[in-house]
Amino acid sequence: MKATKARDERTTVRASKTGVFDELRSDILAGRLEPGSKLPFAALVTRFECSIGTIREALQRLAEQGLVISEWQQGFRVTDISAEDLADLTDARCDIEVLALRYAIRSADVEWEARAVSAHHILDRTPMYDEADPARFSDQWVEAHAEFHDALLMGCPNRRIRTVALSLRESAELYRRWSAPLHDRERDIAAEHRAIIEAVVARDVDLASGLLCTHIRRTTDKLLADQ
Repeated sequence: MKATKARDERTTVRASKTGVFDELRSDILAGRLEPGSKLPFAALVTRFECSIGTIREALQRLAEQGLVISEWQQGFRVTDISAEDLADLTDARCDIEVLALRYAIRSADVEWEARAVSAHHILDRTPMYDEADPARFSDQWVEAHAEFHDALLMGCPNRRIRTVALSLRESAELYRRWSAPLHDRERDIAAEHRAIIEAVVARDVDLASGLLCTHIRRTTDKLLADQ
């Protein structure tokens, strides 16, 4: 009985930590916590009714994803967004994500292809915009979008390249969510994804790489044009 109780308590703690992380991440990406805003421990402990350790762990995980910043003696705050950082991030993504995709296609097996095709199918069937706030991407679409792009990158056999590529994608999530109000509604994002997956399945390395880079840059170009 004691062993079972201890195991249940550990499970509850893990679930609590995951819940705090997930909710904070969702609030940041949805714009409920604005870029640059402070994340005071006391307020978060009260809100989530948990320990400071749980909050700290969640914030450190978010910092690893580039969504929050830890400042010496000042605590944590949501990452700022800027034109300069977005340009740097986009250049890095085009270099690293495209490299990872090229590795993936060259090393492709049917299992990887099946996962990528399945992820695209889910993305293609998921409503893009939030019904309650049509100016924002829906949480479901953002998740499906991330899973599609992650599925492409997971085929890269080079662990270090894959890890960096996935990290850059996480950092781009904040910009992607905040870009929705400025998004060119005439842009056919679904068609862009469809073209990428078709090139991947055809094992056309150069075409798939070019399409992915263009796809990454289009959001950046729109955001910078509206600065």
